[in-house]
Amino acid sequence: MAELIFITGPTRSGKSRRAVEIAQGWGDDVVFVATYRADPADAEMAERIRRHRAERKAAWRTLEAPADIAAALAELKPRPSGALIDSIVLWLADRFERDDQKLIDEWEHQLEAFRAAPYPVVVVGDEIGWGPVPMDRELRRFRDLAGIIGQRTAVRASEAWLMVAGCGVQLR
Repeated sequence: MAELIFITGPTRSGKSRRAVEIAQGWGDDVVFVATYRADPADAEMAERIRRHRAERKAAWRTLEAPADIAAALAELKPRPSGALIDSIVLWLADRFERDDQKLIDEWEHQLEAFRAAPYPVVVVGDEIGWGPVPMDRELRRFRDLAGIIGQRTAVRASEAWLMVAGCGVQLR
């Protein structure tokens, strides 16, 4: 069973940076799975992507928004030395039009595959429910689904971390 590490926290807490630090210990054959589907018209997001790319090793391979993360990783030759998936919330946003249970089931399938992989996997999550309950029904739904998927990931993880102000607190 593979090591599954879950790193979660609020915006700009250092989650991605910590995930990269962990994955760098797995060598040059790490695969970075970007769950965001790039929008060429969004210059600000393009700059964020550029900064994130600069933080990781140039030798790492990148998979951009695969429909099925686990299947895309399984098809890679040579097999990766590890995988970094960033992030659950962007994965969820890309599929948000689907039924809640279908989304949860799809993520459970991914988690099972990550745990069965012959290499370690680090998954970045996002804590988005720490503020007031949103007035908008779809925002509440998104917040709730992100929380459920984050909980499911933490339960399956061999390690779970909360990042706050660049500091990690081990949850399990």
